[in-house]
Amino acid sequence: MNVRDSNGTPLSEGDSVTVIKDLKVKGTSLTIKRGTLIKGIHLTDDEEEIECKVEKIKDLVLKTCFLKKA
Repeated sequence: MNVRDSNGTPLSEGDSVTVIKDLKVKGTSLTIKRGTLIKGIHLTDDEEEIECKVEKIKDLVLKTCFLKKA
């Protein structure tokens, strides 16, 4: 699979990424702020999505168009 961030940089299992836009999390009142560092990402079957753990939320799925490699 060829997973890439918003800048076109290849992502691999366990990389760290930074959020480039404030994101509201559905089902909670939590907002992930721009600049948040996410460590240890997991790749999914979809090239445009990754799984991660942010603050109190486990197994959060984010689109790669809102991320850049740290």
